[in-house]
Amino acid sequence: MSMAYIAQPEQQQQLEWLDGGTLAMLLDGKATNGQLMIGRFDVAEGEAPPYHTHTKEDEVFLLIKGTALVWCDDEEYELSEGGVVFLPKQIPHGYRITSKKADLLMINTPAGIEGMFRETGRDKATPRPADFQIKPDPGIADKYGNIIVGPPR
Repeated sequence: MSMAYIAQPEQQQQLEWLDGGTLAMLLDGKATNGQLMIGRFDVAEGEAPPYHTHTKEDEVFLLIKGTALVWCDDEEYELSEGGVVFLPKQIPHGYRITSKKADLLMINTPAGIEGMFRETGRDKATPRPADFQIKPDPGIADKYGNIIVGPPR
């Protein structure tokens, strides 16, 4: 049974992410009875995950601010501020931020992939080890049904 869930910004988990970016976990499977995960990235130019495929969830992302290149099944697209992308599971994809800063909303359904982000990133509420680096890990990605099929583009 689903219940209403409300969280103010200060209650949302903040993860350190690729290239010094931040991923705010807005909703996860625990809050949505496994139905939905929503995250909001605050990232800089050049941020790009490996080219990958989701095996368990569909993904939507909305570029609130900034610009990006998006690859979907080897086709390249330019995404401008306000642009939205729907990526069904099993479709290889990736992106690269091309503006100085970007604000990107990501939605995955069903939930579950947030575990990969939490294992790969670092909760900003915890002390940061001096040698800490965020690197995509194919083993952790595979554990959550996210298959890395190539390097970032």
